[in-house]
Amino acid sequence: MPAHLDGLCINGRRTRAGKSRAGLLIGAAVLLAECPSSTTTAQAQSALPPVTVEAPAPRSKPVRASDPSSRPTQTARQRNRNPAPASPTLSERAAAEAAAQQVARLGYRAMPSATTLRSGASPLDTSQAVNVVPEQVLKDQLPRNIDDALVNISGITQTNTLAGTQDAVIRRGFGDNRDGSIMRNGMPLVQSRSLNAAVESVEVLKGPASLLYGIMDPGGIVNTISKRPELYQHGSVMLLGSAFSASKTGADGTLDITGPIGDQGLAYRFIGYGVSEDYWRNFGRHREMLVAPSLAWYGQDTTVQLNYEHREFISPFDRGTAYINGVPLAIPATRRLDEPYNNIWGTSDLIQASVEHRLNQDWKVTAAYSYNTETFSANQLRITGVNAKTGVETRSNDGTQGSLSNSSYGTSYISGGFWLGDMRNDVLFGGDGQYRTIYRDNLIRQAAPSFNVYNPVYGLIGPGATVSNSDSAQTDKLGQWSLFFQDTLHLTERFALVGGVRYMDYDQIAGRGKPFITNTNVSADAVLPLGGAIFKLTDQISLYASYSQSLKPNSTIAPLSNGGGVVLGSNIAPEEGTQYETGVKFDLDKRLSGTIAVYDIEKHNVLVSQLDTATGFNVYTAAGKVRSRGLEIDVTGRLSANWSMIGSYGYTDARVTEDPTYAGKRLQNVAMNTASLYLVYDFGTVLPGQLRLGGGARYVGDRAGDALNSFVLPSYVVADIFATYETKHQALPVVYQLNVKNLFDTVYYTSAQNNLGVAIGDARRVSLSATVKF
Repeated sequence: MPAHLDGLCINGRRTRAGKSRAGLLIGAAVLLAECPSSTTTAQAQSALPPVTVEAPAPRSKPVRASDPSSRPTQTARQRNRNPAPASPTLSERAAAEAAAQQVARLGYRAMPSATTLRSGASPLDTSQAVNVVPEQVLKDQLPRNIDDALVNISGITQTNTLAGTQDAVIRRGFGDNRDGSIMRNGMPLVQSRSLNAAVESVEVLKGPASLLYGIMDPGGIVNTISKRPELYQHGSVMLLGSAFSASKTGADGTLDITGPIGDQGLAYRFIGYGVSEDYWRNFGRHREMLVAPSLAWYGQDTTVQLNYEHREFISPFDRGTAYINGVPLAIPATRRLDEPYNNIWGTSDLIQASVEHRLNQDWKVTAAYSYNTETFSANQLRITGVNAKTGVETRSNDGTQGSLSNSSYGTSYISGGFWLGDMRNDVLFGGDGQYRTIYRDNLIRQAAPSFNVYNPVYGLIGPGATVSNSDSAQTDKLGQWSLFFQDTLHLTERFALVGGVRYMDYDQIAGRGKPFITNTNVSADAVLPLGGAIFKLTDQISLYASYSQSLKPNSTIAPLSNGGGVVLGSNIAPEEGTQYETGVKFDLDKRLSGTIAVYDIEKHNVLVSQLDTATGFNVYTAAGKVRSRGLEIDVTGRLSANWSMIGSYGYTDARVTEDPTYAGKRLQNVAMNTASLYLVYDFGTVLPGQLRLGGGARYVGDRAGDALNSFVLPSYVVADIFATYETKHQALPVVYQLNVKNLFDTVYYTSAQNNLGVAIGDARRVSLSATVKF
């Protein structure tokens, strides 16, 4: 079954699009759709030899028989009889490369992006753990947000998602919403949701990442990788229908088309996405639109990328249920405790540009810039108390008007290598700068009548309108500027030492109120080191150990004392994280790869307060400590010719070690044990089409629901299955896919803000999609 392009077939035979193709495409494009490519093993074998197209060479001229260097005595007739073979075009080269790589993708081959570690080094040659959720895993599992995608990675749980509206990921015991740890192509995002139809794969750099990323919690970063323009013409249209129950349905569609512009290495991509679906609880609806055009130029030594995303959305603002006396309210999981007007709506825009230029075979320079902004408003009627016996619930009719977040970020660095005697140095040197603002204009605070959770009557009140000036104008501005350097010194072919340092200067101002009251005013600098060692047992297995640090200023928007007047300044030390890590990495026959890691992280200078009995005031000092220790196992790839898998296990012991109130307590929302395993069986072409079946489950252990550990969220297991079947309709490949998420309709609790805001995992969802590829 050859992989057809527009007027080109990889095996050399040409095709021409007919009227039936045009009619089918026009009809499907009205509803938008997605582009999972599903080339078979036979297709890849019949393709041209794979050629890397990251920076393709210009099309070479065929050798002419009349050239003196060829055969000086040839006649014109001989030249006509023996024409020299033409070199493949850029489009043919790119198509061959894509066909060859597709088998690896189907086998869950983890291929990290160079943007995560700022270099193209193999994971086996690095001293930090990077775990990947490959492109094909996202296509098979169809995760709906970043939390859903990261169930495949060890040691990750969800934390406070701000009523289901924000990415909120805990890594190795640390993390929060809006903590600056979510990236796109190695550059920070402030938009509420990072996973969308323009994302190809997801990577997690574990542990302190401040050497490469600056101000950060010590858990690591999550890097979402964009789909890029490609140099051969292809595309797809996908339509999907879904249902949580008979009355909770939805539909979405994606258009994804890419190809060359001319024959000089310029390419485009356009992704359009739309969704409208019912929320699985008793009311609410999610609607979203995404437009994502991008351009790329692949020169002989230079690659230029430019991408843009515009997103509009409206979603339920749902704080879940309540835990009273350590147990959830005895009501159906579908019953909401707020009102139908509880929604969030807004827009986000992202523009990124990057230039990569190869100076010679050893050195490469990269420059990149990103600007991300999001505006939203929300109605946030919230629970303030519940009587579990009577069902009487007290509520506050809150809201946010005029929220604005933006981040401007730029980086430039040079990477390459040189020899020092018999020892090779792989060097990374560069700088970056970021200016980030998070602003909330008007905060609504309004009293609301009580409500009975056992006999709910909705619609008796409307959204709040009373602005609380003391809570409004919430502002957090952060600026940071840095230089960083890292050197991997290969002492022998098997043993290398890693050393690095970042010098960082930063300022942060935070506060709230109309008139504005500053509660944080910090200006400082810092030097952060990194060290490591790598020993390669074989070309496929390496041992590593590393020492790394992180830094994050202590800051607060809200006043720390009832009377105000306490300002966090440079006299309060920033939170500093220190990690020791060791482990083993493997990449067996470029089929099965993974990491086994053991780590110990300590975060100190955590802000604590103590009552001064002499004065009667609370005294704030950076005296607290938090520790996280654990073991992580991550494996992904092909087990055999037919079986592929992605699996993980994480043990995380995260708790407070020094604090007057919380010492010995487990960190909120952190599970001591997590595990996941997903298997896929590829039947190949035994059937008339190509059938793939897969499924698996994830386990999350119990978690502390608040800082005092006053209640516990129970452990849970959730199972998913999927099936894909690829066939042809009028010479066009068509892929049908069935997904069932939460197969057994398990009721489970994913995270807690406090005991009155406990998030509930989605109910069983069945979806069926059809993708036409062209």
